[in-house]
Amino acid sequence: MRKLLGALVRKVFRVGLDPVIAHQIGSMADQMAVVAHPVDKGTQILLTLNYQQLVRSGVPLPSLKDVAFRSYSQNGEDGILLFIFALIGSTNRKVVEICAGNGIECNAANLIANHAWRGLLLDGNAVNIEVGRAFYSKHPSTLIQPPVLKEAWVTPDNVNALIADNGFSGGIDLLSLDMDGMDYWVWKAIECIQPRVVVLEHNSPWGANRAVTVPYQPDFVATFVDGAPEYCGASLPAFAKLAKSKGYRLVGVEPLGFNAFFVRDGLGEAVFPEVSVESCFSHEPLSPAQQAKYAATLARLESRAYVEV
Repeated sequence: MRKLLGALVRKVFRVGLDPVIAHQIGSMADQMAVVAHPVDKGTQILLTLNYQQLVRSGVPLPSLKDVAFRSYSQNGEDGILLFIFALIGSTNRKVVEICAGNGIECNAANLIANHAWRGLLLDGNAVNIEVGRAFYSKHPSTLIQPPVLKEAWVTPDNVNALIADNGFSGGIDLLSLDMDGMDYWVWKAIECIQPRVVVLEHNSPWGANRAVTVPYQPDFVATFVDGAPEYCGASLPAFAKLAKSKGYRLVGVEPLGFNAFFVRDGLGEAVFPEVSVESCFSHEPLSPAQQAKYAATLARLESRAYVEV
């Protein structure tokens, strides 16, 4: 991976592409060399076959936490998505990711690069889109059919047109949503696709009791504290309620608890039963310092405008 990204840096300088893009690719190479622990395609195929054999044998299945790994995703989403689709199967292997960043570190990338999925990756940052296009145009698995990367500021008003106009409509296998903003309102508005699985980031400091979201605002920009988004998005109870209204059930979260996974009702209910929102917050006990940080975050959130849903 690092060699591929390094080659991209040399390529963009040769063709005179914006040096900012080249710098971002180079930084990504260094970052991935240090923090990424990719699981290769062959190992993922073996894992898929093993998961399927576990079901046939009737033995207890591992938890989502136990199967989590990252090759391209930020946390353990790659492993969890591999596990889910190993057991419920895939159909057209289409994925739409909204706010995919540069499309390299995102939930769709592993499926696109290692499993020949077709992807639509939307992001509002033009440099992100150029970095992603450069990466996939040279990746050996996506030379012929790279994902569609589209620069767009996504809102509830335009999300359906953006998806449909770029060739994705009807049934798809996966929708990934991580906007740090109008996530609740955008998912509520989506009608042009019917994903089988949805993965999204929720605002975890709200915990398991409040079903709230930031009010709808077309030009909303998240408030950041210490480099992390804070005033944005919606709580997990809010997303769980919206999911039920759309015909999905909550099946778990990744090990850090930030991203939640939903499966369409009627698919794989024997292997992925619905879990409670409360169970998604049963992580390792927080240290006193972490408890104090969460309390301070929640106090700031409660002072801002939120909508009960």
